[in-house]
Amino acid sequence: MPVILYGPAVILLTALALPHIGWPSLVGYGVIGYLAWTLTEYWVHRAAFHLTPRGPRTQRLHWMVHGLHHDHPSDSRRLVLHPLATLLGNSTTYGISHTLFDAGAADAVTAGFIAGYLLYEALHYHLHHNSPSSVLGRRLRAHHLRHHFQDDGRGFGISCPYWDTVFGTAPAPAGTQ
Repeated sequence: MPVILYGPAVILLTALALPHIGWPSLVGYGVIGYLAWTLTEYWVHRAAFHLTPRGPRTQRLHWMVHGLHHDHPSDSRRLVLHPLATLLGNSTTYGISHTLFDAGAADAVTAGFIAGYLLYEALHYHLHHNSPSSVLGRRLRAHHLRHHFQDDGRGFGISCPYWDTVFGTAPAPAGTQ
């Protein structure tokens, strides 16, 4: 579903950016957008999805947004962010990008951000429902499953575990706990 919703947006934003900035700049600004996504992924997961709600309404909302995923990590219907949340996030990114950059660069940054989100959703689904065959895939899966089953206060970077190292939330290596 995310690819159906946002794949065309990535293509459109790329097509709008390209005549203004050319391929080398398109790639560079796209990488900036992707890195912005990875930082957003880490901080939303850490600060919003793992906050400690206070009242019964916020506890219920928190459980519906992310707690349910931790309670039922194998439920394929609970892995994707709600389309309204992603629309808000992607629209905010578009607005911020257009404040910081000219139109072509802003469109490329937003395309990179949304492409990063799409990669994240596909990877997150894959890590939960498949056994990756590559060394990197197995490491990412082990990192994420440690977050689910051993220590949900660490390992917030699903597609970007390097932020866990930067911010000191990397889980202990397997077998050292």
